[in-house]
Amino acid sequence: MAGLRREKVSDLIQQEIARLLQTEMHDTRLGFVTVTGVSMSNDLRHARVFVSTLEAGEAREEALAALEAARGFLRKRIGQTLQLRYTPELTFLLDTSIEHGARIEQLIDDLHTPSKDDGKDKE
Repeated sequence: MAGLRREKVSDLIQQEIARLLQTEMHDTRLGFVTVTGVSMSNDLRHARVFVSTLEAGEAREEALAALEAARGFLRKRIGQTLQLRYTPELTFLLDTSIEHGARIEQLIDDLHTPSKDDGKDKE
């Protein structure tokens, strides 16, 4: 039962943060940030928010810094909207699983793509 509630709360928090980032956050450092998941602690007092971004390098770090700077605002808005007993502390983490999957897919494609030397006899 507790697991089901934790999943529901994490889904609601994910949706609310995504909505807030899209409609109410106007920080140019954010760029294109996507909330990929939320993991809640057992007592629902801490939420790890996984985000991904298209930017790389310094722009990615600036996007994470912008999220950290907006953490209080986001937490307050979540508390107002979701009306939980305890509004969870938010921790933002970079989700690199999409990039990792794309890299693996590229490596698999490279294995199946014939190279220029295939089919030629060596003389």
